[in-house]
This record gives sequence, C-alpha cells and structure tokens, in this order.
Amino acid sequence: QVQLAESGGGLVQAGGSLRLSCAASGIIFSDNLMSWYRQAPGKQRELVARITPGASTDYAEFVKGRFTISRDNGKSTIYLQMNSLKPEDTAVYYCNAVHLRLARDPNLGSWGQGTQVTVSS
Repeated sequence: QVQLAESGGGLVQAGGSLRLSCAASGIIFSDNLMSWYRQAPGKQRELVARITPGASTDYAEFVKGRFTISRDNGKSTIYLQMNSLKPEDTAVYYCNAVHLRLARDPNLGSWGQGTQVTVSS
C-alpha cells in the first residue's frame, strides 16, 4: 500500500520560509517521479515542482528562484524548501508519486493527504 506522508506546513508571514517533507512508503522510490502540487480555495490543483529519480527538476514559473525541490533516495523522502513566501502561495500542498512509465498523468500515481501552508500579509 502506497503512503505519502507530508509534513512541515503552517502559518508564516510574507517573506518567510517553510520546508515541506514527504516521506514515501510502499513504492520503489527510485522508479518514481516525485512532485509537489498545490490547491488554493476555489482554484484547480496546480504543479509546483517535480524531480526525477536522477534529480532533474522542473518548476512552475511562479516559484522559480524561490522554491527548491530535492529528494533523498536513501530516506524515500522529498522536500520543498520555500523561501520569500507570498500570500498567494497560501494553499494545501500535496505530494505526488507516479511511476516513470506513467508520468504523463499524476492521477495514475498516488497522492498524500496534503499539508496546509498559510502566508499572512
């Protein structure tokens, strides 16, 4: 059974930082594309960043230069370091794991339960 356990969300002032973690179990971590998505109230879920098993990364334009995704294959964990946070970054952040062969559609993988990030102005 696949489990993705996110942690690290919370309330922070604008300009502050948070570090999210997602610990994976029940998958062969090194076979999976790992991603962070977010969903704000009334909006669709959107990709924030993703990282391949070889640590190649891809970021949404709205987080480039502020967020950094990383992975520790030995711990089956990914991280999202979020700096210079803005109120518009407020959302529930979700971890996603999808096998590389199915990587075109994250819904063919697994989702975590989400962690709330709230940035106050």
